[in-house]
Amino acid sequence: MRAHTPPFPLTSDLPRPWLFLAGAIDQDRAERWQDLVIADCREVAGTILNPRRDGWDPTWNQSLDNPHFAGQVAWELEGLEQADVIICWLPATAQARISLMKIGLHARGGRLLIGCATGFHSRGNVLAVGQRFGVPVLDTLPDLVVAAKQRLATVRLGAPR
Repeated sequence: MRAHTPPFPLTSDLPRPWLFLAGAIDQDRAERWQDLVIADCREVAGTILNPRRDGWDPTWNQSLDNPHFAGQVAWELEGLEQADVIICWLPATAQARISLMKIGLHARGGRLLIGCATGFHSRGNVLAVGQRFGVPVLDTLPDLVVAAKQRLATVRLGAPR
C-alpha cells in the first residue's frame, strides 16, 4: 500500500481498497503509530489514507475560516466516507477526542475496526460502542493491523462506496 496525507487529492484513480488511519494524533503529541501500520502494510494492495501530515502546524486556528484547517478536516471527512476499511488506534496515553468522534460517526457503517489499549481513559465507552454496533475492538496495535489486513483481503474491488 502506498500512503497519502493531506492535502494530496483523493481521486478515483488511487488503487483500491482504501484504508483510513483514524486514531490518536493529539496535535502531533501522540505516538507515531501510523508509521508502524504503513510499514506493516507495504506489501498489501491498495491505498492508505493517513491524516497525520508532516506539515501540520498546531498553532493553526481551528476555524473553518482558516484554509489549512478547513482543508485538513474536509480531506479527513472525505477519506472516511470513501474508505473501504477504517481503523482507529487509541493508545493508553492519548486523549484522542477527535478519534472518539470518528468512532461515533462510523460505528454503524460496517467498515470500522478499533484498537483500544488497556489504560485508555475511555476504554469502557469504546468497548460498549463496539459491542452495541458489532465493531471489533482489539487490545493491541499488532492485532489491529492483522484484523485490518484480513478485512482488506475481503473487500470487493471495484464495489461502489
